[in-house]
Amino acid sequence: MPADGENSEVRLLVIDDDHKLCRLVADYLRPFGYLVESAFSGPEGLAAVREGDFQVVILDVMLPGMDGFEVLSQLRKESDVPVLMLTSRGDETDRIVGLEIGADDYLPKTFSSRELLARLRAVTRRSFAPARADRPQPIAPVVRGALRIDPGPRVAVLDDTVLDLTPLEFDLLLCLASAAGRVLTRNHLLNAVADRDHEVFDRSVDVHISALRRKLDDDPQTPRFIKTVRGVGYMFLDNPGGRA
Repeated sequence: MPADGENSEVRLLVIDDDHKLCRLVADYLRPFGYLVESAFSGPEGLAAVREGDFQVVILDVMLPGMDGFEVLSQLRKESDVPVLMLTSRGDETDRIVGLEIGADDYLPKTFSSRELLARLRAVTRRSFAPARADRPQPIAPVVRGALRIDPGPRVAVLDDTVLDLTPLEFDLLLCLASAAGRVLTRNHLLNAVADRDHEVFDRSVDVHISALRRKLDDDPQTPRFIKTVRGVGYMFLDNPGGRA
């Protein structure tokens, strides 16, 4: 993959009704080994993904014919292609909804070219690279109160209910729960689960944690599981089920 210095090219589909943006993205990414195609409506984009062999998709939220959330919802029924969502409204709710449906990451439409490239490299690397040899993978389930996290089948169960987590949410939960009682910085979490190397985007961690809390029914004001340590990061409580 070009992101890691290999010679292979990455086929990328941009689904956005902004023709100028699509051209700019294609022109910028081409020298980095991305073969970029574009679709300009929700139905057109969904059809293109189904018919093409794309390795990553950039998907705008606001689309004619079918919005990005519906496109992603339909896509996730039949494909696990990495999806980077674009949002122009800057609404955290939009970002959380996209992540819960199955987006791999999000990017505001005010993005810089450098950040776009870094995030694309991150989502494709997570999807296609094998697990890093230097990252210890616990074998035994991690049990914290009523929460059981099984790394083998990658299943998390809370009060006998299987949690519907994205791959990144599962990795975040496992990382936090495995270090219960210790404060983990955003940088630590990014390096542990996102393979972003030197590109650090703190707000991405915050949004994924927000989505994870919703699925755990965890109130950040009186957390049962994940406590925010202001200015530092997050800590999984060592007495889950109680309140911090």
